[in-house]
Amino acid sequence: MDLGLRDSVVLITGAAGSLGRGLVLGFARQGARLFITDRDGDGLERVREEIQGSGVACAAKGADVTRSNEVHALVSEAARIYEGRVDVLVNAAGIAWQGRIEEMDERSWDEIFAVNCRGAFLFVREVVPFMKERRRGKIVNFSSKSGKTGSALLGAYSAAKAAIIGFTQSLAFELAEYGINVNCVCPGLVRDSGMCDLLFEDYARNLSLSMEEVEKRFAAKVPLNRLGRIDDVVDTVLFLASSRSDYLTGQAVNVSGGREVH
Repeated sequence: MDLGLRDSVVLITGAAGSLGRGLVLGFARQGARLFITDRDGDGLERVREEIQGSGVACAAKGADVTRSNEVHALVSEAARIYEGRVDVLVNAAGIAWQGRIEEMDERSWDEIFAVNCRGAFLFVREVVPFMKERRRGKIVNFSSKSGKTGSALLGAYSAAKAAIIGFTQSLAFELAEYGINVNCVCPGLVRDSGMCDLLFEDYARNLSLSMEEVEKRFAAKVPLNRLGRIDDVVDTVLFLASSRSDYLTGQAVNVSGGREVH
C-alpha cells in the first residue's frame, strides 16, 4: 500500500537491531530517503548494504544516542545531505535490563534512562528546528506495553518507557501549531526481536523455566493468542509517519494483540 512517503527524509535510530532493520526495510519499500544510525557500526552497515541495490537513498552513520555532540553532528549531516530536511524521526533505539530491583546497580538504571529517554530527547531537540522551518513533520517515539502497565523484573525499563509517553504527550501540545505530529508506539513482546530474545533468556533464568515454557506463558496472555511480529510494529510506524495519521497526535498506540488496552 502506498502511504505517500516517497522521497520523504526519514531518520531512524537503533537501525541495526532486528526491529530497526524492519523499519528501514519498511520505509525503503515506500520509497523514502533514509538516514540511519546505531552504535553498532558493523550491523548498521549490513542494513545499509541490504537495501543498497533498491534505488533508495540511504546514508548511515554510527553514533551513541546518549552523546549530544554525536547526535548534533549526525543530524547536521543528515540535513546537509537532504537539503535541510528531516521529515520523519523514528526514535527506535532502546535497551532493557531484566532482574529483581535489589540486584540492579545505579549504573544500569542510569544507562537505561540514557538510551531510552535522553537519546529520544537529544534527537528531538536537533530535528525540531528543521521541522518547524517547513511547518510539518512526524515524530514517532518508542514506548512499550510496559510503559502503560509496568512489568515485573523490568522496573527501570517500565519507568523509562512511561517517561517516553509523557514526553510524547508534552511534545504533541508544544509542536502542534507547527504542523508537527508526535506519537509513540507501545509494542508488546515482538517475536524475533533482539529485545524479546534477551527478555525470554532472562525470564527463563530468573524463573527457572525453559525458553519454550516462557514463550508459551507469554503468548497465552495475549487475546490474539500470539506474540507480535516485527511487521506488526513496522506497519503501525509507517502509518504514524504518513499523512494518513495527520489528525493523530499525542497518542501512545498499543501494538500488543490486545494485551494492553488503555
